[in-house]
This record gives sequence, C-alpha cells and structure tokens, in this order.
Amino acid sequence: MENPMFDIEEVNNIIRNRRSMFVAQFKENDPVEDSVIQEMLENANWAPTHKLTEPWRFTVFSGEGLKELARFQSELYKETAEKNGTFKEVVYEKLQQNPLKCSHVIAIGMKRHLTAGIPDMEEIAAVSMAVQNMYLTASAHGLAAYWGTGGVTFYPETKSYFGLEEDDLFMGFFFVAKPTLDGWPAGRRKPIEDKVTWVRE
Repeated sequence: MENPMFDIEEVNNIIRNRRSMFVAQFKENDPVEDSVIQEMLENANWAPTHKLTEPWRFTVFSGEGLKELARFQSELYKETAEKNGTFKEVVYEKLQQNPLKCSHVIAIGMKRHLTAGIPDMEEIAAVSMAVQNMYLTASAHGLAAYWGTGGVTFYPETKSYFGLEEDDLFMGFFFVAKPTLDGWPAGRRKPIEDKVTWVRE
C-alpha cells in the first residue's frame, strides 16, 4: 500500500471546528440519511485499538426505534426513582421526549476482552476515540451531535438491556440530528502552552 496523502489544513480544520450541539439545537422531523450514520460507524471502526480487541459496541435507534428508547429509559428511571423517593416529573418527561427530537441515537458500549490482558483504561480510551471519529464525521457533514452520559447511563439495567456483561461498560448515548442553527458555533480553548511541559535535555 502506498503512503496515504492527507490535506493537513483540512485535518486541522475538522478537528478544531468539531462542536457539540444539543437537543435544543436539533431540527425535528428531518432525519439524517442512514448512509451518513453508516459512514460515521465505519469511521468509528477505524479507531486505534490495542491488540485489535475493537471493544466498541453500538446500538442505533432511528424511526420508530426512538420510541422504544424513550420508553425504556423513561420507565426505568421512573421505576428506580420512585423506589428511591427521588422521582422528578421533569426528568421523566425529558427522558420520554428527547430521543424523539433526534434523527438517530447511538448507544455506546465497551466490550471487555479479559484474555487479552489489556487495562480497562485502554479499552475505554479506544471506545472514546471511536466516538471522536463519529463526532468528526458528523461535523464534516454539518450535523448537530453530542455524547451524553446522563439519564440511565449508569443504571445496571441499562447495561443488561444492551447485552453487556458484568465486566463490560455502558458509556452513554451519541445523539445526532440536523441543526437548526444557520451558523456554526464558535469554539474556545485556553492556550495549549498552559497545558504542556517540554523536556528537551
């Protein structure tokens, strides 16, 4: 295989202009083509992975499937919160309604490979890089997207719902839609010099 040729300016541009946009900025009833989501997933599949364990696992909700996600997470929250005496109607309604405002919701799992002898941190990092690849692809298509770990992400029942086992990890949801914004959100970062120490000798 010949060495690939990259446009470094375009690489810099997409990385530095990737943005999170949230449900309030989602255009409803105007779904993203499945082929674009498939491209996002294919790019996720090319994330770095130690010993090629490829620990990412994704479940994609779209169309009527979004209603199933809304039902699952809102009812799980209600059942758990009522037992704990922490139920809030506003949270319940948000869990019912937010998935229906999306084009697609991608559930994110991490499958452990215990025989590979790889630390948890490396597998979590691999899945995170896979999600970053989806983020970059979404931004390249001008889509609104964000990775959320709220709601029922850390409920034990959520892990089992997505077919994950005890040593696996459920890592939240990636929400995707077309944006309502005319312009692209501005970003901000403190200077990299504040966060780097060079050792040259």
